[in-house]
Amino acid sequence: MLRFLAMRILGAIPLLFLLSVVTFAIIQAPPGDYGDTIRSMLMNQGGVPAAQAEAQAEIYREANGLNDPMIMQYFRWITGIVTRFDFGHSFFYNKPVGQVVMERLPATIALALVCHVLASVLGIGLGIVAATRQYSWADTLLGIVSFLGMTVPRFLLAIIILYLLVFRLNVSEVGMFFSAKYGGAPWSWDKFVNLVQHVWPVVFIATFGGLAYNMRVMRANLLDVLNSHYVETARAKGLPESAVIMKHAVPNALHPLVAYQGVVLPYMLTGEIEVAIVFGLATVGPAIVGSMGVGDVYVTATFMLVLATTLIIGNIIADLLLVALDPRIRLGGKAE
Repeated sequence: MLRFLAMRILGAIPLLFLLSVVTFAIIQAPPGDYGDTIRSMLMNQGGVPAAQAEAQAEIYREANGLNDPMIMQYFRWITGIVTRFDFGHSFFYNKPVGQVVMERLPATIALALVCHVLASVLGIGLGIVAATRQYSWADTLLGIVSFLGMTVPRFLLAIIILYLLVFRLNVSEVGMFFSAKYGGAPWSWDKFVNLVQHVWPVVFIATFGGLAYNMRVMRANLLDVLNSHYVETARAKGLPESAVIMKHAVPNALHPLVAYQGVVLPYMLTGEIEVAIVFGLATVGPAIVGSMGVGDVYVTATFMLVLATTLIIGNIIADLLLVALDPRIRLGGKAE
């Protein structure tokens, strides 16, 4: 097990390096940089003449190394990460990028994990119900729910819910985690309830898509397993149907879903990101879009590197879960 973890971590290092190169190059590919944002702000908000604004922008570029070749900028960024765990300085937020990440990433991961747990538990449970009641009204209804969850875009569902909340229900506190009176208050049950009242649309929408996928896959897998010979043998031995399903069929039907956990965390993160952008929550999504819009390259590159890291970690966790579920699976080709 330890050897497997060590090999996977060592193998992830060159992959992350390659991803950082590609990400940085793609982010830098469009014309313009944060100096252009400085120039636009001076002209549009400060009324500064174009020539003077361009001169100020050029001074900013020189001071912050934006005129350096892209390769030099990249190696300055990646060297800071490797040697000092320094992700650079955010131009827009005017603070270290690591601080920007730590302000937004914990809430994003917490929301993504909540959505993942709900999508897994509800999706697997409803998939079992659908498979054991094949062609019934419950199976048909759950099939419609699964179809909608996998086909309706999350951002569209977010826009619809936002419209209903703001224009139909007159909800004013949108785009925040807490009401004003709970902003700096210590944690309590009332504050937790207030948090749920503000973030439930994000959790619901991000969970809906994952739930639909889990339910669809679990139903299909369980139907295949229920027709297997060993399941018929268990029934022939007189075991109760519930024991046959939960002890023999379900564990074997879970294998593809466990393997899917390797990509589910990034999937939930992207789902949270899409919805958070619509609702304007202070999480990773708006930060990525905002940093790309103004040319805050180090913020964008760092967040993309973090998302790539979650994908690698998720795949490692999925491999470990498969071993825990089925001891016949061996890591690294050797017996545990």
